[in-house]
Amino acid sequence: MILRRGLQWALIGLLLVGLWLVPPVEPAQAGGGPPGLQQRFGQALTASQEGRLQEALALWSELVEDSPKDAAAWSNRGNVRLMLGDAEGAIADQTRAMAIDPSHLDPHLNRGTAEEALGRWQEAAKDYRWILERNPQESAALYNLGNVQGSLGDWEKARACFNAAAEARPGMAMARSSAALAAFQVGDGAAAEKELRSLIRRHPLFADARAALTAVLWQRGARGEAESHWAAASGLDPRYRQEDWLLQIRRWPPEAVHALRQFLSLAA
Repeated sequence: MILRRGLQWALIGLLLVGLWLVPPVEPAQAGGGPPGLQQRFGQALTASQEGRLQEALALWSELVEDSPKDAAAWSNRGNVRLMLGDAEGAIADQTRAMAIDPSHLDPHLNRGTAEEALGRWQEAAKDYRWILERNPQESAALYNLGNVQGSLGDWEKARACFNAAAEARPGMAMARSSAALAAFQVGDGAAAEKELRSLIRRHPLFADARAALTAVLWQRGARGEAESHWAAASGLDPRYRQEDWLLQIRRWPPEAVHALRQFLSLAA
């Protein structure tokens, strides 16, 4: 299945800013293999990281053909296929990597992101939980599981996952912003406001927290301050004006999207 072009590019954007947390996988350390394998692996990884995706896909495809037992090459090709919009192909590659190296965590995380792209929430949750059974402090799996729980409508569990991700990785600002949004969704606006203000003090250019605080402040009637934070948020990232992007890609909870929609309709 190939994703719609709009979602394809949205996925690329999220991968680049780290929201979906798809890590590169290091090459296998086993000896032998075709000559120059490590150098070619490095070339493919550089092409992936620099966004030369068609070139990267060709390089990874050559590597898996020449070294079919290299789990890292399969997993990295899966990452590129996802960024190109081929979520089904990404799942196939990550599953192949798991079969070669059943103990490695990254292919499960990578497959989970591809399953999320297809709306396969339970399958993605299973992959993330597999990771957390082995490493309960894996922040990427905690954060992504929170996104899945939100997509399933369980914002209390989503909030718990986001908070756990933030505790496991204190510098993970997006996890804290997501936890605040989940708190707002379940009716704890005071906690949401406190967390978002703290985030903005530490990261004044963080558009997500600014936009989220706009919604929180608007709902409690602080129109002037909401407008101030919105001026900053919209200048930093105009995507926060797009309701579809907020719901389907960034995956804000519906209460925050509704509050921001009301603010925009009345503040325009």
